[in-house]
Amino acid sequence: MTTINSEQKLTKKGKETRSRIVAAAAGLMFERGVAGTSVEDVQKEAKVSSSQLYHYFKEKRELVQAVILFQTEQVLGAQEPLLSHLDSMEALQTWRDAVIQLQVDREYQGGCPIGSLASELADMEPAARTALAAGFLQWEQAISQGLRAMHARGEMRADADPDRLALALLTALQGGLLMTQVRKDICALEAVLDAILEHIRSYLVG
Repeated sequence: MTTINSEQKLTKKGKETRSRIVAAAAGLMFERGVAGTSVEDVQKEAKVSSSQLYHYFKEKRELVQAVILFQTEQVLGAQEPLLSHLDSMEALQTWRDAVIQLQVDREYQGGCPIGSLASELADMEPAARTALAAGFLQWEQAISQGLRAMHARGEMRADADPDRLALALLTALQGGLLMTQVRKDICALEAVLDAILEHIRSYLVG
């Protein structure tokens, strides 16, 4: 709550400076990891003084929290407007294609920005784990919303569980992104997403 209030009190220039710091930190942490990114690295990348950086973030943990929120917004935002309308198999297939194409465009580098943070921080930083869990939940609920709409329209069998299917799809995606990062190809990501979409398709009526 304190962070939100203090952010609201910033001037336009202050908000721009803070955003530049967070974006710089996010890029470095995605490339080098949290442990491999120092406050001094962020300062240089954002082109701010140490006093400016510490004005917005008293310690590295605060900056990491801001990066988690930033990456959540970036990842989910990159999937819009597809993510908000996953209420048909055609829409799910289009989203699947877009996710895969993004990995090709990135040349299979980095995996999932949220997932990468989670693998490094979940067991070490309780506050970070909570923020990451919230980010994944937001992602999961976006998928679930579309599947629930299909279920509500009677397009899926009564015994289908949209929330569980959404969780399975997101979990499959995370595993596929990790394998893409390791293998440097999209074969595993294609395989797992196609398998889950086929499983979802098995619940369709008619």
